[in-house]
Amino acid sequence: MTGADRGAVGERGDGRIRVRDAVGLLLYLVVGGALLVLGVGGTRWFSRHIAPVLYDLPGGSWAVGGILGLLSLVGWAGAVSSRFESPGAARTGSLARVARVVARGVCWAAALVPVVFLISGLRGRNCHSYEPGCAYISGTGPAVLAYVVIAGGVGWLCHRWRRARLEERRARERERMRKLRKRGKGKSRGAR
Repeated sequence: MTGADRGAVGERGDGRIRVRDAVGLLLYLVVGGALLVLGVGGTRWFSRHIAPVLYDLPGGSWAVGGILGLLSLVGWAGAVSSRFESPGAARTGSLARVARVVARGVCWAAALVPVVFLISGLRGRNCHSYEPGCAYISGTGPAVLAYVVIAGGVGWLCHRWRRARLEERRARERERMRKLRKRGKGKSRGAR
């Protein structure tokens, strides 16, 4: 058993988990769960107080849904972008890595928070409609519909545009390689 294997299963290499690792895992789960519950609950509370104000602005709930759909698309594009990938672990410092993780986290938040915001305006399950935390917020339906149309439609168009650009780039590369082979310069080294 190598040193790396021993570090993975415990100091003595007998397969037992160290107490320090178990406490760290437990702390991670407790803190992560608390942050998740507080985050979703805070977003729900925030949306219940802010949504009626936003839906009364000019453009109404349709404009709010459209803007939130665009925000989700931009956040998703940033979250799955390769711009936050590490160019080389040896060349980047810990501050650059932290900045990349924070930037990707902000992008994921921008993609997911509008969904939670809109869903929070719908009537809650397993509760009475007369309770203030469960009642349907007027204007949420059109906002959700606008969100789905904008996020789905514009997302699909962007996907199709990106795929067309990729296919065009591949076709140009195939044509370039065909011309090189035609001139005899595209042969592999083994064939020369």
